[in-house]
Amino acid sequence: MTRVLYTDYSGCLKSRDKEIFDLLREEEIRQNDGIELIASENYTAPEVLEAVGSVAMWKYAEGYPGKRYYGGCRYIDAIENLAIERLKKVFNAEYVNVQPHSGTEANLAVYAAFLKPGDKVMAMGLNFGGHLSHITNLSLSSQLYQSVFYGVGADGHLNMNEIREMAIKEKPQMILVGASAYPFIIDFKAFREIADEVGAYLMVDMAHICGLVAGGVHPSPIPYADVVTSTTHKTARGPRGAIIMAKKEYEKQIDGALINSAF
Repeated sequence: MTRVLYTDYSGCLKSRDKEIFDLLREEEIRQNDGIELIASENYTAPEVLEAVGSVAMWKYAEGYPGKRYYGGCRYIDAIENLAIERLKKVFNAEYVNVQPHSGTEANLAVYAAFLKPGDKVMAMGLNFGGHLSHITNLSLSSQLYQSVFYGVGADGHLNMNEIREMAIKEKPQMILVGASAYPFIIDFKAFREIADEVGAYLMVDMAHICGLVAGGVHPSPIPYADVVTSTTHKTARGPRGAIIMAKKEYEKQIDGALINSAF
């Protein structure tokens, strides 16, 4: 069988560092010949590999388009603005930030933008399929914010009545929806109603279903959430990174929180 491999590197890497070249080639063969069963991984498109290996890789561009701390950002600004506008169109989002390097960084920026130290966040428990960046005791955020966790019933589904009762009792400042391992469709509308009832922000981390939402095969949280985060790899099949999407009214506080978290 003839393998079709994307790795080329124009011959430079192979001639200058064959050891690294061979390891990268073996990794590509491993990915090409196997069936990937890790939910958080995907096969990156060759055009993505070409873009992330381009001259943009070493350009400093701190700040935002038109307001950088470095010169020479004309084309980087254009690329960032293009990414923002494309995401707005795909997800029908009012505001998009494409600068987070990871889903965890995006989540930390959202916490900083919407919460005060000591505020309470209600999220899915790690042992029920939640994510460790959702104010668990394994994350940095647990040192700043309180947390309570909801889970699933014996049937594996979220019980919205129990979640509502917990929210009324705990009165969190934020309800966080999203999971690393939950195989069912989430009722974002029901979470919105609960958040409104207790006066909480509704945040959705859709990292694991982002590509499904973009493809229209999973309901979108955008109409219901105050803020949505996602990685750009996983089911989105893009480069490693993350995005934040929100209502336009939250633009300044999210932009400020993300910049401040970088220093």
